[in-house]
Amino acid sequence: MKNTIYLLITMTFFSAMLISCCGKKTQKNDQPVIQVQEQAQVEEKVKMQELEIANPDYEDGIIYGKLFRPEREGKFPLIILSHGYNAACGDFDGDSEFFARNGFASFAYDFAGGSSRSKSTGKTSEMTLLTEKSNLITVLEYLIRQDFVDSDKVVLLGASQGGLVSALVADEFPSKIKALELFYPAFCIPDDWRRTFPEGSIIPEGKNFWGLDLGKEFFEVARAMHVEEVTGKFPGPVLILHGDNDQVVPYQSVWDAKKRYSDARLELFANEGHGFSYQGAVRARQMVVDHAKKALGL
Repeated sequence: MKNTIYLLITMTFFSAMLISCCGKKTQKNDQPVIQVQEQAQVEEKVKMQELEIANPDYEDGIIYGKLFRPEREGKFPLIILSHGYNAACGDFDGDSEFFARNGFASFAYDFAGGSSRSKSTGKTSEMTLLTEKSNLITVLEYLIRQDFVDSDKVVLLGASQGGLVSALVADEFPSKIKALELFYPAFCIPDDWRRTFPEGSIIPEGKNFWGLDLGKEFFEVARAMHVEEVTGKFPGPVLILHGDNDQVVPYQSVWDAKKRYSDARLELFANEGHGFSYQGAVRARQMVVDHAKKALGL
């Protein structure tokens, strides 16, 4: 008898618990539960190829560069990277590989005479802003004819002096360029050399500046250029990234450049100078991918 009563009490207790739990579960599930699973972006496998593009400015001359692109077949949006004064295309390897892993064909090249490390044909004493502009146009015209390039989705990226050169080309070929990405662009170069040489008559035949032997024409071309007349008309999206501790390119010059464009965004990087730190470079390349994809509708 005692066992029977104990069993009844136990069954009653567990029945109450079951009802209680079922009641809570029913109440909790009044609204459907939707599970959201984040999908990680799949990175492309990348291959690198060295290219030598014929340079019409020199007999048998070449423009050397490195192409990073996804391994798979197809047409890809293109980013062309132009380096700064006395830099080289290899300085962009990390950026180029990152862009390729994000679905872009990425080509960085050496300006003719633009660096002591340049593998392109040309002497530093023959380099000017206009020869570099010509180099970029040659590279652009060559690449948009390649089968792996979506010629309707081309982006120019330039750093420092290469930023100014990229801006010159974007203004001249707005129908071929969809976005412009600029790292600490040296729009100040013409003003700098007008201050250094207020009269053309005092320009020397040659001058070593920051490790490069420059010819007289470099300074003549720079002094004759007025950036407010030859940049700022590009109608597409422009992203300008600049360090707030840049001792080479004044903030005012990039701010003035930003105002010249109809669709420009200027981002200041705290505690960054002329040339980004590793952390700054990582942030910059992701911002370029986001900005370029939005501009291209990707």
